[in-house]
Amino acid sequence: MPIYEYRCRECSHEFELLVRGSMTPACASCGSAELDRLISLPRVHSDARRERSLAAAKKRDAKLGSERTRAQREYELAHND
Repeated sequence: MPIYEYRCRECSHEFELLVRGSMTPACASCGSAELDRLISLPRVHSDARRERSLAAAKKRDAKLGSERTRAQREYELAHND
């Protein structure tokens, strides 16, 4: 069940659509079946790209964690009853 990108010939609306079996796609905006299927770039994830993404996510999560810890500590000091 691939997802294709289309451009409507009637209203020039561009959209993505999950095409199932012998389903005939129609424009999401005007309902026309006069569509051009666009060429999409393949999404390729190499091992190096995946590792860079994971490293960036870990760095972002560590920063958010330290900010939350600091905010919690400031709250506790300000509300020491």
